[in-house]
Amino acid sequence: MSAGDGRPQDREWRRRAAAVLPAGMYGHMAAQKLPEGYPQFMDHGEGCRLRDVDGREFIDFMCGWGPIVLGRRHPEVEEAVRGQLSRGDVMNGPTPVMVELAEVLTGMIPHADWTVLAKNGTDATTACVSTARAATGRRKILVAAGAYHGAAPWCSPSLGGVLPEDRAHLDFFEYNDAASAEAAADRAGDDLAGIIVSPVRQELGRRQEHATAEFARGLRGIADARGAALILDDVRCGFRLDLAGSWEPLGVRPDLAAWSKAIANGQPLAAVTGREWLRAGAEAIYVTGSFWYSPVPMAAALATLRVLRETDALERIRAAGETFASGLRAQASALGLEVEVSGPAQMPLLQFAGDEHQELSRAFADEAVRRGVYLHPTHNWFLSAAHGPEDIARALEITDEAFAALAARV
Repeated sequence: MSAGDGRPQDREWRRRAAAVLPAGMYGHMAAQKLPEGYPQFMDHGEGCRLRDVDGREFIDFMCGWGPIVLGRRHPEVEEAVRGQLSRGDVMNGPTPVMVELAEVLTGMIPHADWTVLAKNGTDATTACVSTARAATGRRKILVAAGAYHGAAPWCSPSLGGVLPEDRAHLDFFEYNDAASAEAAADRAGDDLAGIIVSPVRQELGRRQEHATAEFARGLRGIADARGAALILDDVRCGFRLDLAGSWEPLGVRPDLAAWSKAIANGQPLAAVTGREWLRAGAEAIYVTGSFWYSPVPMAAALATLRVLRETDALERIRAAGETFASGLRAQASALGLEVEVSGPAQMPLLQFAGDEHQELSRAFADEAVRRGVYLHPTHNWFLSAAHGPEDIARALEITDEAFAALAARV
């Protein structure tokens, strides 16, 4: 990613980063190869707005890649964080806030009889897989082809440093194809430990695909018939679509679920929730970290979940997403541009017809970010409760300009 002209601070921080960080940036930020106009280094945020190190302001539709659900610096969450910090953070053991949060999660999520708290989504999905194997004494895990479940060797989208042995006991099925999953389960035979699946198919550069009720029920039936664990990877969607779990509207409940992102409105936290029959498996595995008992993110989660439960925040996020998506469709249509906005309204993705190499998506996102709307060309976006009507209206003014600039180019 080049900083371009007119952004001296971002350019200087990239120069310094290149000397001390592999490739100057690692992880998802390095992998995305964002268009020219995107900043790499940020300075501060408030609500749904971000400012980069050069002072440019953006209406943000990535929400830190999902964790921000109420808006940055939400007052109730900030108060909870300050209150816990005043008493201390990392101690020699957990504080009561861990038990309080576990009580909230098990009381709120219908399938949850217990919970384990961790730090990020990969922690949670990996712990789910390990728990399923420990509880069943089996090895095989079924995974939807192309699905993202984290950055550990068993699920990393990159094969750098990954050994064949790391994935020796995975088998794959097609999303929304229960027959494909049944065939994979047949191949696993009596060695099937679990099936891991996301509530929505969300792959880079591909239209988002909601799970059908038939597919979800099919996976539930396969797991039940074979004594395996159905694992819902709710890291990305959880606590943004439905507080009880993203497949709750389909009437399908998992045996294990992985949660992170929106759970603590930006504080580093993840959770695994599970049914009683898997408790012994969770007790048998060894998962931990020096910072996993940190009470500050847990206090933030208690505040975040309280606000989500007691206000209309989720409904406002949905409504804002629907207004934004319908506005984008209308703007593109008026200019003769054929687009599709797919996925949940709270987590949309815009794509252009025939844009096989995402060139139009990248050009549109670049035009938008240069004008002050931070979108992503290939990853799904996120909305928060801080995206008010005025923010959506202003964002649509900017995207209208971006569409017009793109239409003039093509």
